[in-house]
Amino acid sequence: MTTIAERTGGAPISWGVCEAPGWGHELPADLVLREMRELGLRATELGPTGYLGTDPADVRARLERRGLRLIGGFLPVPMHVSTAADIAEATEAIQTLAAAGAEVVVLAARSADGSYDHKVPLGDDDWTALLATLGRLQRIAAEHGLTPTLHPHVGTAIEDRAAVLRLLDSSDVLLCLDTGHLLIGGMDPLELVGLAANRIAHVHLKDVRTSVAAVVAAGDTSYIEAVRAGLYTPLGGGDLDIAAIVRALETAGYRGWYVLEQDAALHGPPGPGGGPIHDVRRSIDFLSTLARAEVAR
Repeated sequence: MTTIAERTGGAPISWGVCEAPGWGHELPADLVLREMRELGLRATELGPTGYLGTDPADVRARLERRGLRLIGGFLPVPMHVSTAADIAEATEAIQTLAAAGAEVVVLAARSADGSYDHKVPLGDDDWTALLATLGRLQRIAAEHGLTPTLHPHVGTAIEDRAAVLRLLDSSDVLLCLDTGHLLIGGMDPLELVGLAANRIAHVHLKDVRTSVAAVVAAGDTSYIEAVRAGLYTPLGGGDLDIAAIVRALETAGYRGWYVLEQDAALHGPPGPGGGPIHDVRRSIDFLSTLARAEVAR
C-alpha cells in the first residue's frame, strides 16, 4: 500500500454501530459492508465484538464476499481497574482479531462503567496500574502478530492533553491519532504529529464542529447527545484542517491506515435513499480530492 486511497478504510461506527450501551439503532452488518464496497472501500475495522460474527473464519468469509479485508478493531479495557476477567476478555478479543486477519488493535483506557459520558481522573497509583495493564496488553497483541495502539478517547482515562503527554513519556505504546477525540480533549492533532510522528501507527479521521466540541469538553452534555447534535461532519465540512493534518502525516512518513470514522448514532432505520452512506461518501470524495492535489504538487 502506498497511496492514500489504498490506505483508506471504513468503520461500522460511521453507520451508527457502536459498542457503547444505549447508543442507538444498529444497522445489519451485511448492509453496512455492502455500502462500504459500493463506496469503493477495500477494508474496514471490526466494529463491536461479534458484530461481524463470533467465529474468525466467519468474519473472514463475510468480508471476503464483499471484497473487504480487516484492518483491526477497537478494544476498550478498564486499564486502571482491570480484573482477571477483563484481561481474559481482552485476550479473547485480540485472538479473534488476529485469527480474522487484522493488523492493528486499537486499545482505549475505558471508564469503569464502559460509558463515554464522564471524565476519568487518575491518581499516581491509577497510572501505575494503567501502565502495567497497557504493557501486558501490548505484549499479548504482539504475541498474536498485531500492532497495539492506544487511542486517546473522550470519556476514557487517556483523554486530555496532559494525559496524552504523560502517556508518551511513561510508555512506548504506539498511538492511534483520532482527529476528533484529540481536539475535544484539548490537543491539536497537528501538535501531536509534530511532537511524536514516529509514535503514530494508526489514524481515525473525523471532522468536528468546534462549537459542539466545546460543550462536550466543558461537561455540559453527554458524548452521545453531542454526536446526535452534529458533533462530527463529513471531512471538509467542519472546523478542523484535515488537509493540513494528512499532509503533515504524509510528510513525516506515515504509511498506515486512514480510517474514516465519523461517529454516528441512529434513532431508527433510515428512510429510502437515506442513511449514513451519504456522509461517508462526502468524506471519501474529500480525501480523494486531497490525494489528487498532493500527487499534482
